[in-house]
Amino acid sequence: MSLPDKFKAYILRHHLFAAGDNLIIAVSGGVDSIVLCELCKQAAMNFTIAHCNFQLRDKESERDEIFVKSLEEKYKVKVFIKKFDTKKYAGENKMSIQVAARELRYGWFEELMEQVSGESNEQSAISNQNTEKKPRAADSRQKKSSLQHRTSNIVHRTFLLTAHHANDNIETLLMNFFKGTGISGLRAIEPKKGRIIRPLLFAKKEELISFAAANNLRYVEDSSNASDKYTRNYFRNQLIPSLQNIFPAAEENLINNIDRFKEIETLYTQAIIQYKKKLMEKKGNEIHIPVLKLLKSKPLSTIVFEIIKEFNFTSHQTDEVVRLLSSDTGKYISSATHKMIKNRNWIIIAPQNTLEACNILINENETEVAFENGKLKIKKGINDKSKVPSGQSIALLDEDTISFPLLLRKWKQGDYFYPLGMKKKSGALAKKKLSKFFIDQKMSLAEKENMWVIESNKKIVWVLNKRIDDRFKVTERTINLLRFEFSET
Repeated sequence: MSLPDKFKAYILRHHLFAAGDNLIIAVSGGVDSIVLCELCKQAAMNFTIAHCNFQLRDKESERDEIFVKSLEEKYKVKVFIKKFDTKKYAGENKMSIQVAARELRYGWFEELMEQVSGESNEQSAISNQNTEKKPRAADSRQKKSSLQHRTSNIVHRTFLLTAHHANDNIETLLMNFFKGTGISGLRAIEPKKGRIIRPLLFAKKEELISFAAANNLRYVEDSSNASDKYTRNYFRNQLIPSLQNIFPAAEENLINNIDRFKEIETLYTQAIIQYKKKLMEKKGNEIHIPVLKLLKSKPLSTIVFEIIKEFNFTSHQTDEVVRLLSSDTGKYISSATHKMIKNRNWIIIAPQNTLEACNILINENETEVAFENGKLKIKKGINDKSKVPSGQSIALLDEDTISFPLLLRKWKQGDYFYPLGMKKKSGALAKKKLSKFFIDQKMSLAEKENMWVIESNKKIVWVLNKRIDDRFKVTERTINLLRFEFSET
């Protein structure tokens, strides 16, 4: 079967797009994308061309842009060109050049698809209006006219076509395997994902080069493809050729395995969905999982990973979670967004509190502040040497040691203070982390998570309902007093 016939068969088999759909081909100017243009032309498809100039290869980048622009005349289609300051974008966003280029091009491709889709639908609407304005034909032609009217109402979809081929797929498969992406990574590149289509995944690079030669297709070479500083180039230029020295059929075998891996992933996903239904019980914004039932699930580590990954836990935390199942009540593990807490016979997955959202500024003239745990009453006075009020809910401080505004916030890991009355043997104040202070106070996990502090100039003044910091206490020399009284909700 010829390459054009294979091309059309692959599109039909995977239901990639239909005749009349708007196709935007991402064209670098290399052999892959030029062959894709030619195949679309020979198949009489409706396409335009999009080219990104990342301005990373100086004169070579300009050469590529000029070459792709010349395809406008060759194929009688519109060519869109976009220049990017890729290095500047990468620097401003603190990312690699490769990641920056990917973000830039796919962001632009999305805009372009919307633009082309809008223009196409507008053209269809104009065509439809013109059809309606035409006088009705004779009765014998009314049926045909009605069919034309219905056809003009069809809204054609818009897709982006990229020239990824079978060798790209092999490289992606191997890269995902070595990165440890799991079963989902072994399916490599999908023929269709959203509005992005890769209709050349069936073809090997050598087939594309042979087709280009047979059809006298001109294309440009990217000199960076020869450099092994990029991971994909290393796999392409070094690793895969080495594998072929030992296993000559390595490429064919890997291409065939990709289809098998896709089927395996389908079965795997179906099984995981069933396990999740049996194990995960939603309660409000929390997920509750029975420990004993989870421990009986096999294979345990795989099931645990599939559960935790959607809550931004990493594969490296899987073993920690397995150990958590046998730990004491109150132990927990955190991801960027969630906590997994052991609570007797249950594992509870709950969103992390956004500490910054809880912060409250206390200005100098405020007398009362309400927050989620209760209410603070604030009072100023003169030190009349009377008896200091007792009780953990009241804090009496030397106002002259305080800097406003104060910050009322939840405590966080790393916080420390100098607890009132706690000193070293030398007589110096003793510094203590709040986490250790809470342990000494024999506080439960729930109590610790609900603790608030008042901060002055990045120094903790009072751990609410527990103890003030010795540096802000009232002394014989104190003149102005600042009094806090906390009442719980």
